[in-house]
Amino acid sequence: MDATLPDPAATPAQRALIADVRAMLGARAVTTDPGEIAPWTTDWRGRWHGRAAALLSPADTNEVAAIVRLAAHHRVALVPQGGNTSMVGGATPPSDGSALIVSLRRMDRIRQISGEAGLAVAEAGVILATLHDAAGGVGRRFPLTLGARGSATIGGLVSTNAGGTQVLRHGTMRQLVAGVEAVLPDGQVHDGLAALRKDNRGYDLNQLLIGAEGTLGIVTAATLRLVPAIGARAVAWAGLASPAAALQLLRRIERAGDAVESFEIIPGDSLDRVLAQLPGARAPLAGRHPWHVLIEAVAPAGASPDGPAALIEPMLAAAIADGMVDDAVIAASEAQADAFWRLRDSLSDAERRAGPAVQHDIAVAVDAMPGFMIDAARAAEARFPGTHATAFGHLGDGNVHFHVRAPAGVDATAWYRDDAPVITAFVHDLVTAAGGTISAEHGIGQMKRDELARLAPPGRIAALTAIKRALDPLGLFNPGKLVALAPGDATP
Repeated sequence: MDATLPDPAATPAQRALIADVRAMLGARAVTTDPGEIAPWTTDWRGRWHGRAAALLSPADTNEVAAIVRLAAHHRVALVPQGGNTSMVGGATPPSDGSALIVSLRRMDRIRQISGEAGLAVAEAGVILATLHDAAGGVGRRFPLTLGARGSATIGGLVSTNAGGTQVLRHGTMRQLVAGVEAVLPDGQVHDGLAALRKDNRGYDLNQLLIGAEGTLGIVTAATLRLVPAIGARAVAWAGLASPAAALQLLRRIERAGDAVESFEIIPGDSLDRVLAQLPGARAPLAGRHPWHVLIEAVAPAGASPDGPAALIEPMLAAAIADGMVDDAVIAASEAQADAFWRLRDSLSDAERRAGPAVQHDIAVAVDAMPGFMIDAARAAEARFPGTHATAFGHLGDGNVHFHVRAPAGVDATAWYRDDAPVITAFVHDLVTAAGGTISAEHGIGQMKRDELARLAPPGRIAALTAIKRALDPLGLFNPGKLVALAPGDATP
């Protein structure tokens, strides 16, 4: 097949849109080669598979707007995509080929950055690690990081209200975004990049677009808040008996100030899997411990270089003396600190390699989380014999990744089809009963859309659907994600 021609299965409307985009924006803006499109039609976990006749790659905001206007004219659905690191199938096109992908990866400029103002204006395709480097170049940092920082893009992070390991002190993307530029479903550009501290002109469109998963607008750029660069840090690893002991330690450390940015909890068996699979990895502590916590405290440049360690060291010593902590160590060098974090960052990959499992990105109140982690794991294992349930992650902000692994020897395809949905519903019921959320930082996407509809209060679903219908009456933006429009709504 000629790689310059769309998939023969493309609809007449899609073919017309592809031809118009190529004529208006040039060949570089259109990819129709199935081999080049294929890597972008499957989600990061390999659970969701879609199909798209073309991948459209605008170079700037005006080109995004042009594509959107053409799509509205031809009634063709669009799926915005950045680094394709969604954990919930949020950037995967529909399997029926009814949508085209709009890739923002060519829009990778940092338009402005100021150390004095503490702000950066980054386009949607800027990779998170690139922003980290740019902020460091002006003596600042962008205080959000996650395992996919080498591929996740700013547009995707804004659209999913991403979290990460520093939420404890700095919050999610919602707190770090000072302005948003986006193309709306009618092709108009919302220019909300100005970092205004006060703006009482009614509904906050910027906040509406953050976390909307591309269903209300295609984020093309964002103004982001930077914080002072780290002058010194202390990274500690502690072994303890239970999540309850971990929470006690967290509360003790918090009383000493706000220097602690990360407080991650890791089960002993999850650490064992990382150590078995990560070349050259070593356990931070001697002996085996049921649970571990990774703690990072920082001080800005100009502060005492010993400040973070001076905060954490006596508290860990006291916690060991009190029996709250079994053993602990503070990294003696940056290399050792990075090695500790490498263990944490490798957890998801190690869990994935361990075999079929269903992952749940959940949150309950921080004080309730230790009990929930233990009780929910026991309940899941009792309800589904042969499974193994465990949780790890951001205890400091009440968000953990709750995994239920399949029994040994099962057929993965059959288990995902038959058992996984039942297990997920069970876990989500436990979370809802505890007053929590079934999506703390990964979004809803297509993976959790039906569960959100099942569990959320009717008023919330009605409001989400009304907003979607009002801004995207044709249902062309990221169809099938977050909310399902009611029967009778306009569809492409």
